[in-house]
Order: sequence, then C-alpha cells, then structure tokens
Amino acid sequence: MPQLNKLRTALPGGLGGDTAPPPSARLRTALTVFFALDGFLFAGWVVRIPAIKHQTGASPSTLGLALLGVSAGAVITMMLTGRLCRRYGSHAVTVVCGVLLSLSIALPAQTHSVLALGLVLLLFGAAYGGMNVAANSAAVDLVTAMRRPVMPSFHAAFSLGGMAGAGLGGLVAGGLSPSTHLFALTGIGLLVTAVTGPVLLRHRPATGVTTPKQGAARVQGRPQRMDRRARRIVILFGVIALCTAYGEGALAEWGALHLTQDLHADPGPAAAGYSLFALTMAIGRLTGTTLLERYGQTRTLVVGGTTAAAGMLLGALAPTLWLALLGFAVTGLGLANIFPVAVGRAGALAGPSGVAAASTLGYGGMLLGPPVIGFLADWFSLPVALTTVTLLAATAALLGFGARRVTHT
Repeated sequence: MPQLNKLRTALPGGLGGDTAPPPSARLRTALTVFFALDGFLFAGWVVRIPAIKHQTGASPSTLGLALLGVSAGAVITMMLTGRLCRRYGSHAVTVVCGVLLSLSIALPAQTHSVLALGLVLLLFGAAYGGMNVAANSAAVDLVTAMRRPVMPSFHAAFSLGGMAGAGLGGLVAGGLSPSTHLFALTGIGLLVTAVTGPVLLRHRPATGVTTPKQGAARVQGRPQRMDRRARRIVILFGVIALCTAYGEGALAEWGALHLTQDLHADPGPAAAGYSLFALTMAIGRLTGTTLLERYGQTRTLVVGGTTAAAGMLLGALAPTLWLALLGFAVTGLGLANIFPVAVGRAGALAGPSGVAAASTLGYGGMLLGPPVIGFLADWFSLPVALTTVTLLAATAALLGFGARRVTHT
C-alpha cells in the first residue's frame, strides 16, 4: 500500500532535510498532539462564550447568528482544504492550520458588537475547519497503513484536549478576562505547533486514495473523482456525521449557557459541564478501537446514537444541575465514536475528497445548529431547543443501521 511504503522508505530531499521519515509510532504521536490541540483551543473559546455574550450584549438569537460564523467559516474552507491536502500534503496543511487556529483564537475577546464577533468567528471557523480536514486526512492515511481501526483514538485526543481546555477555562473564568485567557491560548498553541510540527513536515504523506481506479487516474494525471456509488456512500456517512456534529456543537456552544441560565450554575460548574461531556466522549473514543473490532461499525453507530438520544433528553430537561451533568456525560459516551467512524469510512473510500465531503456535511450540522437552537430558545425555551439533539442522534442511529450493507459489519 502506498501509505505503508512511505512509512518505511526514506524520502531523499524531503522537507527539513531528513532522509528517513520518523517511525509510524512517532508520526501517530504527533498527529495525536494536533488533534488534542484542536480540541483544547476550541474548548478554550467555548467556555468563554457566556462572558463574550455579555461583553457584546447579544440576545440568544443574535448570538446564534454570530456563532454561525464558526460553522460557516469551517464549511467554506473544508472542500478547499481537501484540494490543498491533495496538492501539498495533509501534514503541511495541518501545521499551517495549527498556526492560523492559534492566532485566531484571540480575536473573539477583542470584539464589542455582535457583528464584529460574527466576522472574527468566520476567521476562527476557517482555521478550525481546515485543521479538522487536514488532520483527519493525515489520520486516515496512517490508519490505512496500520490496518487497524484506530481512528477513534485520534478523536479521543481531541476530546481530552477539549476536556483540558474546558477545565482550564473553568479554573480561570473567575480570575482572568476573556482577552487575557485567549491570548494565553494563542501562545500555547503556537508553542505546541512549533515543537510538534517538524515531525509532520519531515514525513510526506501519501496523497489521494488507494483504490485501483483512482490510483490509475493519478498516474494518468487526471483529477481524482468519486464514482456515483462512492459519492452516495460518502453522503450517507456525511449525514450521519452531520447529526452528531449538531449535538457536539449544541453542547459546546449552548451547554454552558443552559447550565447558567436555566439551572443557575456558577461559571465554574457551567464550564465543567462541557468538560464532563468531553471526558466521557474521550473515554468512549479510547475504547472505540476495541468496540469496532469486537462489534463492528453498525452496532457501534446504532448503540451510540440511541445512547446519545437518551442522554441529551435528560441533559436538556433535567430539573437539577447534577442530573443535567449526568445527561451530558451519557451524551458524550453515545456520540463518542459516531463522527470518527463516519469520517474514517468516507476517507477510506475516497481519501481527502471523502474526508472533506463528509466533514463539510458534518459541520453543516454545526452550521445549522446555532441559529436553530437560538431561534427555538427565543420562541420556546433553551431546554426545548436542546431536545433537537435527541432527535438527530436518533436519526444517526437509524442511518447507521441502514448503512449496514455498505459497512459489511
């Protein structure tokens, strides 16, 4: 397999002047760090949303429109990132997006109007979306080379990074302004990228997919294109990713506000809600490889979606803080492996194009979620709006069952 060969063969004249690529274990560690950084920075922004909402004077619906900037920026750049990965390699694009994400995290705290917040969140979302596609494309190549379903382990690192970012945010929320906190995250992000990035840059990943038809297209110089059947399967898994990304985005962007506004939690416990969600999601993803090897993709998707639906129903409608936190935790366990399975399957089928397409659909869930939940919160209430997460998680379970014929498990 091309990826496996490139893990074992020297690359004369490669980036950084290193003629031998690092071993797969070192490459896997570097990719894991970038996934963790992605989650850490995103969670650092998420836990400061209530403070920035107050700073900008946003209502729930106008905040939802501003938060749309994150998802819109991500979706706009995702297909472009797929093309950049094919041209320059997913490793180089991952490092560049790591720098851009670290720089853009500081911008939201500098705004004092909803319009300005929405505009800077476009930039933040563009960097975040590029980072997700590039890192997932690199991970798909490595998973293919290793011939084991270890994709959930990378997403576990994202969740652990999110837990750490949310935990740190909860600790400093009462003592540091959002501006100081997010500037500090910029420094941390740039430092981690500078230390870990060279490992990726010294190893040139395989680009494109490894199916015979697409491999022949590369040799003949034609652009890679998915056939009709492959496109349908990628779209199916993209919609599954959409249903779960909607839930992740809802808890990330509205969870802390629900706990403070509806259950009167202090900033620390409110931030802990997302941290707990990220922790249980990380635990679920750390066991994801074992679950996939033992039970297969179909059962993992169906049980995960059903569990998340039940958990979010409790998290949205519970009358006490502790029951809501329990609901958040169960939701994290349920959603844990659905998105990595969906994106990994699309990437295995169609390479960076598949990752980009499934990710674009997936983050369409985040594109749809903020304004829908914001407007529903204005019309009804935030708890009622959050029950839409239950509906979409159940839909993901049904689609996962329907996908059993193409997963063969």
